[in-house]
Amino acid sequence: MDTGGIDSSVPHSARIWNHWLGGRDNYAVDRVVGDEIAAANPGIVDIARVQRAFLCRAVRCLAEEHGVRQFLDVGTGLPTVDNTHEVAQRVVPSARIVYVDHDPLVLTHARALLTSTPEGVTQYLDADLREPETILEGAAGTLDLAEPVALILLGITAHITDDSAYDLVARLLDPLAPGSFLVLCDDTEVVDPAAMSEMIRQWNDAGDNPRVNRSPAELARFFDGLEMLPPGLVSVSRWRPEPSPFGEPPLIDDFGAVARKP
Repeated sequence: MDTGGIDSSVPHSARIWNHWLGGRDNYAVDRVVGDEIAAANPGIVDIARVQRAFLCRAVRCLAEEHGVRQFLDVGTGLPTVDNTHEVAQRVVPSARIVYVDHDPLVLTHARALLTSTPEGVTQYLDADLREPETILEGAAGTLDLAEPVALILLGITAHITDDSAYDLVARLLDPLAPGSFLVLCDDTEVVDPAAMSEMIRQWNDAGDNPRVNRSPAELARFFDGLEMLPPGLVSVSRWRPEPSPFGEPPLIDDFGAVARKP
C-alpha cells in the first residue's frame, strides 16, 4: 500500500525507532519488524532511549558551555520527547535549528518539529544525507554558516554502508565555520557482538534502508582533525552521564562523541 508517498508495506528506520521510543507514528509493519529485532536483541530499545538522552546532554552542553546558537540535525526522524530545538531553546530561546530528513511520514509531522520559541527559528528540510550540498544550501536560509553550527548525526551514518560515509560527513562539516561542532554516534558490536550482528541481519532482510555496524575505531575516523570534548569517543551511556548513586551506567553498543572544529 502506498498513500501520499508513504509506503506502509515497507518498514522504515525512522518509524521503527519511533516505535522503540514508545511513539505512535508508525505502521504495523514497523512494529512487527521492530519487535522481531528487539526479541533477538533486547538491548536495541535501550540504545534508542540512551541515544536520545545523549542528544539532550550534548545539545545542552553546547548551548550552555560553548555558546552554540545554531543546530543542524540531519536524520532527525520523527518527533518525540526533547527534540533538539526544545533542548536548545530552553537554554537559549533565540537558538536556530534546522532539521533534515527524507521520510515522507516525517515530512507530514513537520509542523510538530517547527514549533519554536518566538525568539528562535526552527525549520525542516526534506533532503538526504547523500546530498550534503543540498542540505547546506537549504540550511543557509535559516542558519548563518559563517558562525558556529552544531552538526548532529545520530544513528544516521550507519545507513551509508561503505566508506563514502566519511566523505559525506566531511562535505557537510568542511564549509561550517571554525568553532562548529560535530555530534555523532552510531551502533557498534562491542558489548554484544552476536546480538548486534543479528540485529543488522534482520534489519537488512526486512527493509530497503540497509545499515552497517562500525567499530569504535571506524567511528573515530569521522572526527579526524577535530578536537574531541572530554570524555572523547565512548559508549553514549557514559558521555557525561547525569550523577547517579548507582555508579557508572552500563555500556551499550552505541558509541559517539562531541568534537570542535578548529
